[in-house]
Amino acid sequence: MKLKINKLLVGCAVAVFCFVSPYKSVKAQSDGFEIIKNLELIELITRELDKFFVDKPIPGKLMKAAIDAMLLELDPYTVLINESNIEDYRLMSTGQYGGIGALLTNHKEYVAIAEVFEKNPAFDAGLRAGDLILSVDGKSMKNKKSDELSEMLKGPKGSKVSLEVSRPFAGNMTFEITRAEVEIPDVPHHTIVKDGMGYIKLTAFSQKAYSQVKSAYDDLAKQGMKSLILDLRGNGGGVLTEAVNIVNMFVPKGQEVVRTKGRIEEENRVYLTENAPVDLNIPVVVLVDGMSASASEIVAGALQDLDRAVIMGSNTFGKGLVQRVLDLKYGSKLKLTISRYYTPSGRCVQRLDYSNRKDGESAKAIEDEQISYFQTKNGRNVRDGRGVDPDVEIIDPSLSRLTATLFIEQLIFDFATEYAHKNATIAPALSFQITDATFAEFKQFVKARDVKYKTESEELLEKFIATAEKENLLDESSEYYKNVKNAVAASLDRDLDKNKKEIVELLENEIVSRFYFQKGRVMNSFRTDDVLKKAIQTLDNSAEYKKILSGK
Repeated sequence: MKLKINKLLVGCAVAVFCFVSPYKSVKAQSDGFEIIKNLELIELITRELDKFFVDKPIPGKLMKAAIDAMLLELDPYTVLINESNIEDYRLMSTGQYGGIGALLTNHKEYVAIAEVFEKNPAFDAGLRAGDLILSVDGKSMKNKKSDELSEMLKGPKGSKVSLEVSRPFAGNMTFEITRAEVEIPDVPHHTIVKDGMGYIKLTAFSQKAYSQVKSAYDDLAKQGMKSLILDLRGNGGGVLTEAVNIVNMFVPKGQEVVRTKGRIEEENRVYLTENAPVDLNIPVVVLVDGMSASASEIVAGALQDLDRAVIMGSNTFGKGLVQRVLDLKYGSKLKLTISRYYTPSGRCVQRLDYSNRKDGESAKAIEDEQISYFQTKNGRNVRDGRGVDPDVEIIDPSLSRLTATLFIEQLIFDFATEYAHKNATIAPALSFQITDATFAEFKQFVKARDVKYKTESEELLEKFIATAEKENLLDESSEYYKNVKNAVAASLDRDLDKNKKEIVELLENEIVSRFYFQKGRVMNSFRTDDVLKKAIQTLDNSAEYKKILSGK
């Protein structure tokens, strides 16, 4: 059967073009003609493909690829959400979806359960981190990717799914699971980290972000909280109004938090706080990093501009664009960028310039000469175009080549699975530490798997050798050459001991997650979190806190 483009769509485009007001610009008429011409070309090409292409095309796949490619020309945030991906959209906007309640990770030929959420179907059925998913409803999952499997496991509440898994040290098992409404909390953990010092971890800005932060805040206040650490590290953002409401907790009613400016005048809006504040005086430190984006940057940027909180950590992502979701036909939605946002000082934190890309080029950072400086309420300088710069910068050291390899090759993940099999219980998450004997076991575990990696020095030496050989300057028989090569070559035993500290931190955190889940991960990280330690130190020293905010 021949494929047909939507004639109504073309007809509407023609009508719009034909009845353009004589006062409209020639440019607008030219754009209208381009739309009509290319819609007709799409129809013609689709017809010819359907008639003559050597293999039968899949219409839906072709059209989806065309739409995705078109939207990608704009920016990465303007996307089509098909009906089949609607659960992902629900998760993004509400923190809820229909499914089994588990995180997945690619693991060699199969997908593994990375983590299960407590009190959800996967957990209640008995699935555990480390389980390899062999089949879903009888269909083999060999060589499938985690995103494919994730879609298969999502579905309406009350529907059933059968999973066959392979559990290390226990063999194959089959689980019949009834899907439920899964809710991933925006605030996975809050606690008193020190006398009178509260901590709230916020991982997303769904429609429940403010209510969950407020609930956590109220609970901490009952416990005698006198200062607060709000952790936005790794938080990619979400609903803008939730960010405004969270800022409102600490600033007066009627205060501008953010404004948006778009091509369409109706999208130019000013967002003011609408409620009485919770506390105007409580000292606040906000933790950020390179993955803090969008709504996280609105909170951090507004509180910084208003000198209401000390921002601490590393430079944020730099997403200063606002999206809106529009309903389309056939159960689909279009999420598209409609405006840029500006913090109270007037800065836009957008880092990449998507509007001036050349064909085939990736977006580049805004040029340095285009960067402008603004001032906070107290007169401190802040800049646009580069995310939010923290008031106190603390850069987490990057992982060594070996540690990164152990993580990517999932040897830390696999050892944690083995450890959980051998140990029924462990110490509380906040105090759990592995022993030297356990680290020795891990070393043997790694050595048995023939890990391949290169040090940075080794890679540089190889480049030097290649150049020296071209110039006939290399004497491979010299003792000096041999000594240098041996010194920089990767040595598994040596490098495991050399990088023990960072390896142990990852091991402990992964092991703790097997027993105490996401909340345990957060608590365990407290012991080795240099940014958190600095936040505690700053809140302990009111003079230092005030000095940072005053800019003097």
